[in-house]
Amino acid sequence: MSSTVNTGTPSGSSERSRLAKPSLPLVIATMHRPEGITGVQTHVRELRQYLERHGRAASLITPFSWGGLLTVPAFGPRLALARVSGPASVAWHRHWHEVFLHNALRRHLGGMDECVVYAQGPLAARAALRARRGSQQRVIMAIHFRVSQADEWADKKLIARDGTLFRGIRRLERQVIPQVDGLVSVTAWARDALVGWLPEAAAVPFAVIGNFVHLQHVAADPQPLGDLVTIGNLELVKNHRFLLKTLAEANRRGRRYTLDVYGEGPCRADLVQLALSLGLEHQVRFHGFRGDVRTFLPRYRAYVHAAYSESSSLAIMESMAAGLPIVAGYLAPLAELCDQGVEGRFYPLDDPVEAAGTLIDLLDCEPARAKAARAARARFHRDFDAEVVAPRLLSFLEDSTRTSVEGTP
Repeated sequence: MSSTVNTGTPSGSSERSRLAKPSLPLVIATMHRPEGITGVQTHVRELRQYLERHGRAASLITPFSWGGLLTVPAFGPRLALARVSGPASVAWHRHWHEVFLHNALRRHLGGMDECVVYAQGPLAARAALRARRGSQQRVIMAIHFRVSQADEWADKKLIARDGTLFRGIRRLERQVIPQVDGLVSVTAWARDALVGWLPEAAAVPFAVIGNFVHLQHVAADPQPLGDLVTIGNLELVKNHRFLLKTLAEANRRGRRYTLDVYGEGPCRADLVQLALSLGLEHQVRFHGFRGDVRTFLPRYRAYVHAAYSESSSLAIMESMAAGLPIVAGYLAPLAELCDQGVEGRFYPLDDPVEAAGTLIDLLDCEPARAKAARAARARFHRDFDAEVVAPRLLSFLEDSTRTSVEGTP
């Protein structure tokens, strides 16, 4: 098993410059569309933008890179299947997206020699392993998921936990992950969770390197937009219902906080109805997806998060960059991003009354809120700034992958 080395933070601009200039061509393989608000899409976008700022380029290969109009009959039926069977829609989605991604990678890698394929998940990794021309085209897989991708689909209530498809997804991961040339995990917890059910993954060279965000300089706007803000797809796992119930409890204690929700998803109608039933229609605003949401963040008082399943959270990092204290449910991966009583506060996800008390304690004391805001911004600069973290990732991707690296903040 590979040894583990703590790399720490690269110091000085010369070190960052050295690490930011990998010699091998980089190919990013993902099952997702190039644009969107998922964590994977944001991770890829941030990496590509970092490379562009430093005069580098990476090839982005997706299922939509091959097939043209064939994507319509291949991908379209999933929507109809979803109305009938969650497992059938998931199986259809995974199968055809991998087929198209494999074909796109085979065409792209066929004209290359030595390179690194940075695969965003097990299916992308399998497509890359099948498409590569030899071991000189190394495949490094990113772990964005919680435990297994099977658990991600089960958390969304689209497949049955321990059902046929659940077991099939885990079987695929057991076959693919030991074959890759390296693993990158966004949190130490996520890697430990993977090794917990798949011990063979421990033998693969790995790096624990957190997600990162480019700090945008936004023109100061003195006009506040509201009290609280949250970002994320409107789906069950993001647990927006808990946030609404927490606001209702705060109302009962005489605190009428506003909440702006950025994101779209299948739960929107249900959440709008719940807001009405709780008397929150004048406090909660649903803005849908906004690509420029980061420019609004400094105009709120705090960022709130209620997801009950995460491997990390780019939304939390973006909010810390904007100088917002974080209030979230306690999850081990999130505890790697901020500390209780420093950059934010954790609340229990099964008690809206206690959660309301946590919010009130923070927002009622402006000195405490401002102190947490300053700590959040400082933590971002130290641990999540793209200029600090991206060089670590590129260094590992370009490494011989014979040595494992602990790169967590």
